[in-house]
Amino acid sequence: MTTAERMDRLARVLRPVRAGNGFEEALEQILQVIRLGLVAAGERLPAERELAEQLGISRVMLREVLRVLQDEGLVESRRGRYGGTFVRARPDATGEAELRRRIKDVDVEDVLRFREVLETGAAELCASRPLTKKQAQHLSSALTATHDAPLADYRRRDTLLHLTLAELSGSPSLTAHYAAVRAQVNDLLDCIPLLVRNLEHSQAQHTALVQAVLDGDPGRARAAMREHCAGTAALLRGFLT
Repeated sequence: MTTAERMDRLARVLRPVRAGNGFEEALEQILQVIRLGLVAAGERLPAERELAEQLGISRVMLREVLRVLQDEGLVESRRGRYGGTFVRARPDATGEAELRRRIKDVDVEDVLRFREVLETGAAELCASRPLTKKQAQHLSSALTATHDAPLADYRRRDTLLHLTLAELSGSPSLTAHYAAVRAQVNDLLDCIPLLVRNLEHSQAQHTALVQAVLDGDPGRARAAMREHCAGTAALLRGFLT
């Protein structure tokens, strides 16, 4: 495939991301490009200006995405006249094999769809119910705990915040089903890196979500949760599928 043909194919595959989850969706798309072999090992990704334009993001955000890919050993940056960002060969490492073993029997799309249905429903129900002062404080404390969490403990506290929302929905059945699907989601999340940029974005979404619940706005709470779930889904699809 010639360079021109490869660029034309990339132009058809890459699309402008949505404003709500720009970082995650841009990362998902570039990961898909690499996983699909549209840019082979040793070949160069399009120039930053072109990639940023195709994805509809700033070059600053694109560089954050490329830095994550470099940290994960998927690309490397080369300087000079013939420099740029090049796709690296992916060795068949033990870590990669273990990741694939852990998720080989998991239907990622099914898990993500079920999770979104439960989470958006729980958020809407929470915002529809008048919370007691104690319940509101409990939810606010769970949010604060995620803000204060050290990196190694973030996912546990993130899980507790989401479980708190499920519990406050007033439906024990929903809570039980959510606990089960969240365990599957955590298995998937354990297979991908913790990305500081994504965690910062998630925290902003958590804050907006909790505020919508405390304000008693079901529509806003549902929309905030849907956007939050979409960001996580984009990362998981990018790394795992």
